[in-house]
Amino acid sequence: MNQTIPIISTPPFLAEDADPSGDGVSLDAELRHLVVPVELHGQRVDSALAAMVTELSRSYLQQLLESGAALINGKTAQKMSQRVKAGDLVDIEIRPTQQSQAFKPELIPLNVVYSDAHLRVIDKPAGLVVHPAPGHWSGTLLNGLLALDAGSALLPRAGIVHRLDKDTSGLMVVARSRAAMDALVQAIAARSVSRQYLALAHRPWHRDASVVVDLPIGRDTKNRLRMAVVDLDRSPGKAARTDVEWIGNSAVGCFVRCILHTGRTHQIRVHMASLGHPLLADSLYGGVAGQGMLRQALHAFRLAFAHPLTGAPMVFESLPPADFEGVLRAWSLRYNAASRPGGG
Repeated sequence: MNQTIPIISTPPFLAEDADPSGDGVSLDAELRHLVVPVELHGQRVDSALAAMVTELSRSYLQQLLESGAALINGKTAQKMSQRVKAGDLVDIEIRPTQQSQAFKPELIPLNVVYSDAHLRVIDKPAGLVVHPAPGHWSGTLLNGLLALDAGSALLPRAGIVHRLDKDTSGLMVVARSRAAMDALVQAIAARSVSRQYLALAHRPWHRDASVVVDLPIGRDTKNRLRMAVVDLDRSPGKAARTDVEWIGNSAVGCFVRCILHTGRTHQIRVHMASLGHPLLADSLYGGVAGQGMLRQALHAFRLAFAHPLTGAPMVFESLPPADFEGVLRAWSLRYNAASRPGGG
């Protein structure tokens, strides 16, 4: 059950043109007083600030440095490459932007399917953005996590270690301790976290029951909003592998299970489109809405990993949401077929 968590922050200061005392600090700016820890000794000041003020991007902090908003031991930081020492006192005036105001708690209903002292597993609904970004500076999973657990504010990205697209539903693991976060990030990088998805796609499946799609993915040079299969000799990109297992066909589409081996942006959507089977309602990659499905028909239904602290095996499964089930019924297919590839 969600609860309101009190947040204590430095009170805002008044602007020079609205400040009767004439202190001359920017409107609603927040003044942070920081002490450089031993582990950041010798770092560039922009790097050190990024490590100490984790809710703001390094690029934004660099803008503050360039504008003279930071003092080191009472003297204005001269350049971003200036080195700091352990024990240095850093005062920085954080001026409000949409980005800087994004990391705040908001009471957002979250379906927590598992929780312990080190992690949570969330069943994310379609339509919920995971992390604040341009166009979505509030109402995100991160905002909900900050309200659910005040301790999340002490972790980078509130403990988020991987993402789902806004309109993809399903399971995510979120860290609650720094030890768990570091271990989960390493496990994902080592590909030891198993992530499986259910997908509904256009056109009946006429390939082998199991197909390995091993095609690199990079930014689409013709449309910066899209990703695409790329030739690494000609375009930047990263290796990407998805195993696709057929579950069943309808007259107009197919039901498949997708197993991720890498986690590239839009990976399943791009790989399915490359096979000639764009996801139902995925307009960005050639899909068309139908049977009540208005978002890409993709659901993260199974998540498995070793507990980052105890090593115990953790396996979670999530039933498809109502819009997904509606298409299955309309196509005379069943979810339980997902347990046996090739079933119908």
